[in-house]
Amino acid sequence: MIGEAPPRTRDHVAVLMGGWSAEREVSLNSGAAVAKALEGEGYRVTRIDVDRDIAARLAELKPEVCFNALHGKFGEDGCIQGVLECLAIPYTHSGVLASALAMHKERAKDVMRPAGVPVADAEVVTRREALATHVLSTPYVVKPVAEGSSVGVVIVPAGANAPPEAIGKGSDLDELVMVERYIPGRELTCAVIGDFVSEVIEIVPLKGLAFFDYEAKYAPGGSQHVLPADLSPDIYQLVQKYTLAACRALGCRGAARADFRYDERDDGAVELICLEVNTQPGMTETSLVPELAQHAGWSFGELVRWLVEDASCNR
Repeated sequence: MIGEAPPRTRDHVAVLMGGWSAEREVSLNSGAAVAKALEGEGYRVTRIDVDRDIAARLAELKPEVCFNALHGKFGEDGCIQGVLECLAIPYTHSGVLASALAMHKERAKDVMRPAGVPVADAEVVTRREALATHVLSTPYVVKPVAEGSSVGVVIVPAGANAPPEAIGKGSDLDELVMVERYIPGRELTCAVIGDFVSEVIEIVPLKGLAFFDYEAKYAPGGSQHVLPADLSPDIYQLVQKYTLAACRALGCRGAARADFRYDERDDGAVELICLEVNTQPGMTETSLVPELAQHAGWSFGELVRWLVEDASCNR
């Protein structure tokens, strides 16, 4: 059971949102929803669209807590967490190390694999190398090594004669990318909120989308959520087990979410693979963690209140 959300003991919360990553718009939406919910819970809220002067602004403002609603680079990779540690301001979600590890897909695999969490085979190369030749046998996926929300993901289909030009689109060709074996099948997700492991959702992308991409994640009607997912009990429990193991291995705090692919083959073989752990899960109207918390008995307001009351330094 998720238990009761704690009472409000803090007053002034700064909600950090926006920033300058590729996920700025999603962060603004998350931050606006969080700020509104926190005000409904009785907190005094200051909304901050984060810029490079964030340390000076916070030093002047002196909030009791920062609710981190940033996504992507700087907000999700340990950087803003380091700033908040220096300022000694308690903050929500994961700390410096867990955030940095989970955001870097190669390092996250290095940590999750010894913890018994199944991950896909992958190679890290430059975009130039990924564009020049097939690094892996098709089909495979090319993704930035340190981005979230499916930003910049390219699926290379089976039988492709050459890597698609989309791999090099709009990016520095020397930038590192992960080339990962494509895992077919169903998209699953599960969350850890404190010590509580949630139910499992199956995400079904709509509108002919090939996978749970940026549009499926954030556009209204972009995907259908099946909660609880229709899985055999053993697979369902494995998803929960691997979610907890991955979050513990990375050192996640607050609320985090693990994403999986589950493939049931015609020959009866099955494969369950953890794709990634998200330490800054979205807080929009279509977000998964608020839906999982609600299914467990917490309103959105209770969830954000719990996150604020759980906030600390040295996470």
